[in-house]
Amino acid sequence: MKRLQKTISIAMLIIMTTSTIAMAETKFTPLEFDDTQTLNSTSTTYATSPAEPKGTDLLAPAQVTGGTKMQNAILQIDNAQVDVRNRLLQYNNEYNEVNSRYNSTKEERKAAKRKVKLAEKKIKNLEKTKKQIQKNFQRKNNI
Repeated sequence: MKRLQKTISIAMLIIMTTSTIAMAETKFTPLEFDDTQTLNSTSTTYATSPAEPKGTDLLAPAQVTGGTKMQNAILQIDNAQVDVRNRLLQYNNEYNEVNSRYNSTKEERKAAKRKVKLAEKKIKNLEKTKKQIQKNFQRKNNI
């Protein structure tokens, strides 16, 4: 019992120390502070650092669209995509044809198997009838 208490207390101690270490490593900030604001040492007001105005530099239209080389590459990719989609349609059509042939062959196979089973069943019935007739004939001859 004492050994169990010791192991439980050691486990709890390890869990508590690792959890406090894990909590200390995470950067928990309950409030989001702006890094640009600093506290003025003489007063209690915040002084903001001057923010640099963002430039309104516009890119040239050739840079925005990526230029003619980029447009040509995109067009080639689009054309390749259309070609692959067309091939996919062809492959789907071929698959559907093969699948329909497979299903029809499968149905023909089932029908042929049924015919074979019926023929085998008829043969068994005829054999059974033949044996019964032979037994009856032998009985009549023995009497």
